[in-house]
Amino acid sequence: MLKGIPPILSPELLCALDQMGHGDELVIADGNFPCHSVGKNSIVIRADGHGVPEILDAILTLMPLDTYTEKPVGLMQVVPGDTCPRPEIWDTYEEILSKHEPEHHDIEFIERFDFYERAKGAYLIIATGEGAIYANVLLKKGVVK
Repeated sequence: MLKGIPPILSPELLCALDQMGHGDELVIADGNFPCHSVGKNSIVIRADGHGVPEILDAILTLMPLDTYTEKPVGLMQVVPGDTCPRPEIWDTYEEILSKHEPEHHDIEFIERFDFYERAKGAYLIIATGEGAIYANVLLKKGVVK
């Protein structure tokens, strides 16, 4: 055990976060995200039994967002014509982001297939058991000072 590290973060996940550099991206994926097919060139770590909000909260206790980019957070936008209203989980993300990065957490809404393409370049994809739809989050790592 280590002091101050959220226990939800596995040793494998901590290692991958540590290996990431400034500007590298990670995806915290919901249970429907095609992690292994999209993440062929990424590290894919499973976090079954956990949801995106608790993983997001834990990661942001250790990792800053990139302040050199206008929007260091990306969400998969709702597909036009989908009957799904604005996902409620996005409000939860806003609360978590405001808690950890109150000055800089602007969100980019990314079209579904563009999100998949961007995720292909992610250093890390975390596969959660999140059941909410449109719950995928992309984060760009900042400089640790």
